[in-house]
Amino acid sequence: MKSGFVSLIGRPNVGKSTLLNEIVGAKVAITSSKPQTTRNIIQGIYNDEESQIVFVDTPGIHKPSHKLGKLLNKQAYYSIDDVDAILFLVDASDTLGPGDKYILDKLKEVDKPVLLILNKIDKISKEKILEKIIEYKDLYDFKEIIPVSALKNNNVHDVITTLKKYVKDDVVYYDSNTITNQSTQFLISELVREKIFTLTEEEVPHSITCVTEQIEKSQNSVHIHVAIIVERDSLKRIIIGKNGSMIKEIGRLARLDIETLLGKKVYLELFVKTIKKWRDKEKYLREFGYQDFME
Repeated sequence: MKSGFVSLIGRPNVGKSTLLNEIVGAKVAITSSKPQTTRNIIQGIYNDEESQIVFVDTPGIHKPSHKLGKLLNKQAYYSIDDVDAILFLVDASDTLGPGDKYILDKLKEVDKPVLLILNKIDKISKEKILEKIIEYKDLYDFKEIIPVSALKNNNVHDVITTLKKYVKDDVVYYDSNTITNQSTQFLISELVREKIFTLTEEEVPHSITCVTEQIEKSQNSVHIHVAIIVERDSLKRIIIGKNGSMIKEIGRLARLDIETLLGKKVYLELFVKTIKKWRDKEKYLREFGYQDFME
């Protein structure tokens, strides 16, 4: 069996998390139309009879304008160091912009095989796909160029088949039934955060953090408490909504995904905490093992 590590990089919102979820066959990374939804380096693990490929999903690389942006970039660059290959994802339905060129300049400093993944081809014609291939192939010496639609599962298998040429290890890093290195606690928190982003659109900033404080399992069900941490009371009011309507809908949608994740009936309780001081937030996050969320 051959194995290895592959990094997924690209601008925010080009579909890295969607592709990762499609490859491993489960939701291990949350998705949102908001850029920079992914805040942590997440590993998704693909297994078959002849290979194990560990995919490292990263925050979208961009020119940072604030502290969180700088942190996300640092995480993304770190994921490139020790991988066997890099998947550079671009949105084929969008124009080649300075963000893509910025990443390409960074890739020229890296001695790793880079495969270009032209994602979202379901949005464009075959002629446009060919134009995109021609446009990008002169910018960088890509080892492969693969057009895909992660959302529609078009050509995703071709990505896996092609990557098997680039993984050379003969070590099995994870059990064959493992699809992610993230804890159940973390995945539950992320599913709640995803629903907040989906339902609140641009109203809620990225500073929001969700923390799974308690998981109580019984034979047929799971009782879960998740805290939604905000820095201002005004955000608390948005998330709760009029007569609690918003937080109820967040909970309803999150519960459906958590039940799929756990395979059991879920009773989910959400509550919102306002923590204004960073040292208080730091102490709280450490208490529940969420150090990775600290800037």
